[in-house]
Amino acid sequence: MALRNAVMAALLEGEASGYDLSKRFDASVANFWMATPQQLYKELDRMESQGLIEARVVQQERRPNKRLYSLTGAGRQALRDFTAEPPRPTAIRDELLVKVQAVDEGDATAVRAAIAEQLESARTKLARYDLDRARLLAGRTEEQFLAGADRVGPYLTLMRGRAFETENIRWAERALGILEQRSSLPA
Repeated sequence: MALRNAVMAALLEGEASGYDLSKRFDASVANFWMATPQQLYKELDRMESQGLIEARVVQQERRPNKRLYSLTGAGRQALRDFTAEPPRPTAIRDELLVKVQAVDEGDATAVRAAIAEQLESARTKLARYDLDRARLLAGRTEEQFLAGADRVGPYLTLMRGRAFETENIRWAERALGILEQRSSLPA
């Protein structure tokens, strides 16, 4: 999948500056797509030259002018075309899992520390996703939200992110327990 598809999906939330898009990626898209601000700005320029998005300049006092981007008709069509294509199979490339695979021959203390770090990161992300969920629901039940929401895509991807981090937490806790138990066995 190209970054442009994730950018176009984020622009469905409405017009945004590059900075705003970067924050949107951190707040909502990060559970399935990561991009640096530099990558975003480069992609925005490319997409604008391809006619997928358009920008308007907003004059600001005491600050540089701001460019606000929005989808064009061609961008909406490209997004429709993208959603109609079957997805490619997901491939997992996880450096931590390679280290875990080799833990019996490697530095078990370092591997345990790396798992603990991932555990903390997953807990932090899950807490952020829970705040995002509460913000989206705005006091409504899930059923009320889904019945009245204009768009459910952001909620569905948020639920996938929550499930992913919940599983990361479960696995990391279990892996740490196993490694701790094995470290106390006689050699």
